[in-house]
Amino acid sequence: MRQISIFGKPLHTVIAIVTLSILCFSCKSRHRETNFSDYFTTSKFDEDDFAEALYASYKGKEIDSAKWDKKKTHSTGEILHYTYHYSEYLPLWVGETGGTDPAEKLIKELEGMQADGINPELYKMSALKKQLAAFKKESEPDLNAIIALDTACTIAYIEASHDLLLGVVDPKKADNQWFHTNDTAWRPETPLLVQLNDLGKYPELKQFRSTVPTYGLLMKAREHYITLAKDAQFKNVKTVVATNPADSVIRIIVAKELQQDLSNVVADSGKSPAVLAYQQYYGIIPTGKLDTSTKRALTRQPEEIVSLIDANLERLRWMPKDMASQYIIVNVPQMELFLRRGGRDVMHMNVVVGKPARETPSLNSDMEHVVFNPPWGVPPTILKQDVLPGIERAGEAYLAKKDLEVFDLKGRRVDASMVNASNYKSFVFRQPPGDDNALGYVKFNMPNRWNIYLHDTPHREDFDKPYRAKSSGCIRLQQPQEMAEYILTQIEKRDFDQSKISGIISTQTTKYEKLKTKLPVHIVYLTAFEDMSNKRIRFSQDIYKRDDKLVDMLKSKEERLYAKK
Repeated sequence: MRQISIFGKPLHTVIAIVTLSILCFSCKSRHRETNFSDYFTTSKFDEDDFAEALYASYKGKEIDSAKWDKKKTHSTGEILHYTYHYSEYLPLWVGETGGTDPAEKLIKELEGMQADGINPELYKMSALKKQLAAFKKESEPDLNAIIALDTACTIAYIEASHDLLLGVVDPKKADNQWFHTNDTAWRPETPLLVQLNDLGKYPELKQFRSTVPTYGLLMKAREHYITLAKDAQFKNVKTVVATNPADSVIRIIVAKELQQDLSNVVADSGKSPAVLAYQQYYGIIPTGKLDTSTKRALTRQPEEIVSLIDANLERLRWMPKDMASQYIIVNVPQMELFLRRGGRDVMHMNVVVGKPARETPSLNSDMEHVVFNPPWGVPPTILKQDVLPGIERAGEAYLAKKDLEVFDLKGRRVDASMVNASNYKSFVFRQPPGDDNALGYVKFNMPNRWNIYLHDTPHREDFDKPYRAKSSGCIRLQQPQEMAEYILTQIEKRDFDQSKISGIISTQTTKYEKLKTKLPVHIVYLTAFEDMSNKRIRFSQDIYKRDDKLVDMLKSKEERLYAKK
């Protein structure tokens, strides 16, 4: 049999040499997915030249690992330098032989962020596309252009990951009553170095997206309204309804927007089913009759609703990406509470929230105690705005009427007759446990600097009313004893049924039950939230008028973006 040879050597010897060369070449400090054909492809550039040039641009700037780990947050520029430093200044997004798969995937994900209500142009997506097209077109691209492309991709990844995880705008600037923290660690250099550099795998941006179910529902709703914005018939009906709010016209809107067919539903007691459905969807007092708020909602074009959804997606980005397996969430504009375990609502109730003059802030804290027969210490705001005027009007008689005891700053009981409008700050006012106590029979302690907590109330008449923004800031619960029983029996696994709770309450003696299980409480302001089915969204009235500012801030970010072009 004839032996095939190359350069005088047997074929099997040549194959062995080539294979060994490939294996040696592959043993670099990082892994790249490489096709066999790549070794016979002309290189577009030399990675070593890239690394040398990029390293030179950072000359004199060193990375201090010890300081890096101690610092909580880093700028885009710092993360950029850190990432390239630990990738040996080699390219991350394009390859020597022209490979562009990571860059292509990044651009595709940036485009997809429009579904999050985030404009991809914030990350210079169009410019990235042009840079990438030029790189692919040219056989020998300029080295500086390659460095510019690769670093631009890294910057886009860093900034997009930040905005998905923590929000596009600063919550402190958008809402002066938003104190809810987002303690999710933002470390984009980790996936860049571990997944992209070491493993050669594209580190998907979606790993930074909120996993809270509400977020996904809002994205789905946004897509629905984007579709409606392209529906000429729907937009025309939205215009017509302003001058012709006939029930037949409203039914068309309900059918398309709410995706509800009411054609066979008959009006009851003069209430239009279409109007009633629309009012419930938008959190308007459900009268079934056309009022000013309902007419305003009916004429809102889908683009306006998209902006509202975008604002609420942003608020969710201000919260942790992942929620605990069990938690309580109070949605202030919705005026409702949900106790969630294992992804489902195990309790739901109406609540009373702060009146517009005394807004309930957005915050988060862990519940520490269930308190039965709590005393009520009058907080500074109520002392100044309610108790002081009462003292000025009626003095000691006012304090007696409100069942308020008076103590000096050392905790000693003093006679109420000693208090007047000029010295009231020298005393502490306290209401003992009892039927008329402002906190009712149960209080749920959750430490926070605003003294906001969940509690019972002797004023039970408000819970069946559609508008429940009537408190001084704290959250009044419709079913406090039921929630106490659930927490203590189902979560804490204690013997604590309603009869035991009733027995404790009858003593009128304060009793603290410390919780051993972590139970986070989230008090948030979301004007778009899921309905009771947890499959669709519904809107709430903007009771504190916070939407417009956030919508404007998100839009102005885009306007400044286009003004630069």
